[in-house]
Amino acid sequence: MMGEFDTIRPYNDSEVPAVLARLFSDKAFLDILTHFRFPRFAGALGWLLKPMIARKLRREFAGVTTVATLQDKVEYYVDHTIDRATDGVTYTGVEQLKSGTAYLFLANHRDIVMDPAFVNYAVYHAGLPTPRIAIGDNLLQKPFVSDLMRLNKSFIVHRSITGRKEKMAAFNLLSAYINHSIRNDCQSIWIAQAEGRAKDGDDRTESAILKMFHVSRKEEPFAEVIQSLNLTPVSISYEYDPCDTAKARELYIRATTGTYSKAPGEDDVSIALGITGYKGRVHINFAPPITERFEDTKLLAVEMDRQILGGYRLFPVHYLAYAQWSDADPQLQVPTAAEVFPADELAKAKTEWERRLNECPAEHRPFLVVQYATPVRNQYRVKAGIPL
Repeated sequence: MMGEFDTIRPYNDSEVPAVLARLFSDKAFLDILTHFRFPRFAGALGWLLKPMIARKLRREFAGVTTVATLQDKVEYYVDHTIDRATDGVTYTGVEQLKSGTAYLFLANHRDIVMDPAFVNYAVYHAGLPTPRIAIGDNLLQKPFVSDLMRLNKSFIVHRSITGRKEKMAAFNLLSAYINHSIRNDCQSIWIAQAEGRAKDGDDRTESAILKMFHVSRKEEPFAEVIQSLNLTPVSISYEYDPCDTAKARELYIRATTGTYSKAPGEDDVSIALGITGYKGRVHINFAPPITERFEDTKLLAVEMDRQILGGYRLFPVHYLAYAQWSDADPQLQVPTAAEVFPADELAKAKTEWERRLNECPAEHRPFLVVQYATPVRNQYRVKAGIPL
């Protein structure tokens, strides 16, 4: 029997062995792994390396028959990636999350794969079940990517639908699935506060997303639906964004031509760079779940912004960028980086920031600065009670 959510839900334990078998014989998947593991030999010796990698994977994952054991296996690689690509991950507020309670984590969005991966990491290391992850179908162009994501508790948000009726149906199904996951399955959900990454560093909650949580339970008051979902604001802060110069380029092209069209495979490059590129320090803050009554999406969005921007960790680079930002807000009392951070930490940040600025073409630089400066403006506005 087809279940109501079969077109979007993550895979169940019973599906794991068949999906793994399919993955390990997928040519495109093995290609990517070969290039990742043996970049120098993948071209000439791919024919020899691919079957070898497939055999190794089958051996390594032979005993994996559930999503939980798969996540335990993958955790080793995630920890390894985090060790290599960051100067450490810290988190606050995770201790207030209770076992046996499902949460709706609404987070700012900077990186396609690593945002939910870091939330997973925090929740996993706190000994709690990892959330199900919302992922746009625009990122699932290849069957193996869809398989990989759905094995790792991802569910699909249909963004590429065009018809109005079809859009509403997809919106409704997504709403019903999120409510079902939290209230019936007792499984947490991670979803970004807006569609697409905040490429200019301006994290804002889209009221359409908050409206979507309610749409499948329209007959109930909005405030009660939100209270039943344990809506939890999450702030994800990267000291450095591996995709910052690519984002600066896109922002520059948009500002000068009015549009930007992605090259084929551009998302794949962003994903790879986002995973493996240097991030400096990373901090994840979990605010307490929203318990106050909000009668509409606009008021709730303001509160989500207040929590997410207030919980964002500002690093020295953010203050350095703010000091050279032409759009800095003169009415805000923002201290200099030297007033906030010790000299050695600041010196290290100055070196790295200079390097990034120098690597960025001069005309793109203002768009690099804006990515790091905006979170400072937003947080100090929130602290001062000034509307964003």
